[in-house]
Amino acid sequence: MPEANTAELEKGISRPLVLLLATTAGAAVANLYYAQPLLHTIARAFSVSNRSAGLLVTVTQAGYVVGLALLVPLGDLLERRRLIAASLIVAAGALGLAAVAPTFALFALAVAILGVSAVVAQIIVAMSSSLATGNERGRVVGTVMSGLLIGILVARTISGVAAELLGWRAVFVIGAAAMLMLAAVLRCALPRVPPTERLRYPQLLRSVLELVRGEPLLRQRMLIGATAFGCFSVLWTSVAFLLAGPPYHYGNAAIGLFGLAGLAGALIAPVAGRLSDRGHGRLAMTGSIFVLLASWGVLAFGNSSVVALIVGIVLLDLGAQAMHISNQSAIYTLHGQARSRLTTAYMVSYFLGGVVLSAATSALYATGGWPAVCGLGAGTAAIGLIAWLISEQVMTGRLPLSAERSS
Repeated sequence: MPEANTAELEKGISRPLVLLLATTAGAAVANLYYAQPLLHTIARAFSVSNRSAGLLVTVTQAGYVVGLALLVPLGDLLERRRLIAASLIVAAGALGLAAVAPTFALFALAVAILGVSAVVAQIIVAMSSSLATGNERGRVVGTVMSGLLIGILVARTISGVAAELLGWRAVFVIGAAAMLMLAAVLRCALPRVPPTERLRYPQLLRSVLELVRGEPLLRQRMLIGATAFGCFSVLWTSVAFLLAGPPYHYGNAAIGLFGLAGLAGALIAPVAGRLSDRGHGRLAMTGSIFVLLASWGVLAFGNSSVVALIVGIVLLDLGAQAMHISNQSAIYTLHGQARSRLTTAYMVSYFLGGVVLSAATSALYATGGWPAVCGLGAGTAAIGLIAWLISEQVMTGRLPLSAERSS
């Protein structure tokens, strides 16, 4: 690595660069969510059923899982500045294809590619950790994660408002322009960060599986994370259909604004991280799961009460994001040299939960409507609570798995 770049890394990372990385992470992950408040509009545009349109969420998340499994580990093998810029250009191409797609099948292909390329947000998080010095790493990663979270939540609002004013295809044109601009800026602004691993690519992927096999805590948090994001996906896959139909009959802009309700809950969620830092991680997780479960009781009244719907969204996003932060705080205590691979294992499971539950939601809403969806969400949260309570008993030795282990 050139001497100038070595010196730059030793000095840490500047505040403007942190903000640029946070903005890019948020913009990249927002690509996953632009279509969600527009599902009913897209269904009409391509003359497909709401159930088929709902599967776009599943397709996007499935693409993201593939990217997490196969691309994120490359951050340890390839020069990250070039990898990030290339991923953003691919995302721009996918957004452009979505904007002009003449058929539903081609649009679905575009959002699948978009899902794969959106994992650049996770590569950016890992790079921000590498660029930061030890005494600023927590603050830097926290800032970048905040940008990522804001991108998730405001994407629906931006998409809904832009679609209302300019048409739904304009949303993807704007997204493509943003990706190209950020790729150009980052190619110039980022320092060169050399690879940190010399393993062959197949060996690197196998090492992820070895971490999963060897770490009970990681397996526990993978399961809990899958239920958290599963609940998140149940809500956001179905809520656009609820709000577009009776009794609400809202347009794209109004539906998109409901994403801001989730922002309120997400801004409170980092309290879970501070509790974990103070040794209260179990308490934070238990409370978060109960909040997630309670949110579905409130959301059940959302088919006739917009107040209940908003309160339920705030509670659900609070619970789901607090669980996510608690999980990350826990798994990053395991292997400091393997954080990218820990991220890969956890996030693959996290988004697989979203893929399975979004597919189930699309089918269930078509037959059972909002009450059935709320039942699915509550059941998923209950599974998470049961899994958490049992696994904690097992891992602390209070519930041995066999007589041999208990002796």
